[in-house]
Amino acid sequence: MVIHPYKYDEMWVFDDDKVGLLREPFVAGADRIIDRMVVKIPNAEAGFSLLFSAQPFPGYQAKFDWRREEYGGNWYYNAEFDLEGWLCPALFKYFDQVPQELYAQCKAITA
Repeated sequence: MVIHPYKYDEMWVFDDDKVGLLREPFVAGADRIIDRMVVKIPNAEAGFSLLFSAQPFPGYQAKFDWRREEYGGNWYYNAEFDLEGWLCPALFKYFDQVPQELYAQCKAITA
């Protein structure tokens, strides 16, 4: 799956018309994880591609392990960054069940 986060009012957000999301924000640590993952992507604030899956895939950059549920969302931990991030209930727009692991890759958008 792929989404295209960008900065809006100094927050990482994304739109996905297919599932009815507009300016869905990344909060509670997920924003800090994105900051770390996009450090080498020029002008990432204008938008980048975020590929994600519950299964490993070629080229994935980060693995996230499920920690716990809270407020209808779920906390995931990345050992490399030693950071936790909360994913809101919008996660269920992409998965029927809470994935125990998530894999992600951030890439520049190419024209």
